[in-house]
Amino acid sequence: MLTGDKVGLRARHEDDIPILRTELYDDVVNSSRAEGGPWRPITPGSKDPRLVVDDTEQGNVRFSVVELEGGTLVGTATLWGIDSHNRTAHIGLGLLPSARGKGYGTDVVAVLCHYGFVVRSLQRLQIETLSDNAAMLRSAERNGFVREGVLRSSAWVMGEFLDEVLLGLLVQEWKRDAKV
Repeated sequence: MLTGDKVGLRARHEDDIPILRTELYDDVVNSSRAEGGPWRPITPGSKDPRLVVDDTEQGNVRFSVVELEGGTLVGTATLWGIDSHNRTAHIGLGLLPSARGKGYGTDVVAVLCHYGFVVRSLQRLQIETLSDNAAMLRSAERNGFVREGVLRSSAWVMGEFLDEVLLGLLVQEWKRDAKV
């Protein structure tokens, strides 16, 4: 398990899946804001690729996020779109509603940076998030990510186009203790 100050990132357990499905992916608004496509219901027990981990897949690493004190599941974290040649990847995370507003997002981003830069020897990490996602923007910037641009009207979310913010962090800019 990779650990931060408040949370740990561990392998996905089978009993994590029903909780994540119910609290993250069955929430139409949350899922619509987080996914690149339209929300659709997933049959219980089906092999939802957002939740079930394929250990042979090289381009995505999916974690379950747990509180360090007590080990309670609080969300998901992903290093995705890993490009080993160019040494880049994207960061994604989703926190259960009960875990939001506690500083976990900033800690998750910090742990994913450590994993990407130290464990995977990447050069660049990138985050794309909706421009009104203040929590993610704050978590990214507290970890040293720089706003590199705005993708205007690039995300269709619940009947309207929204802007996305593109943030990047290079290994030489990364500060292991950048969290606030």
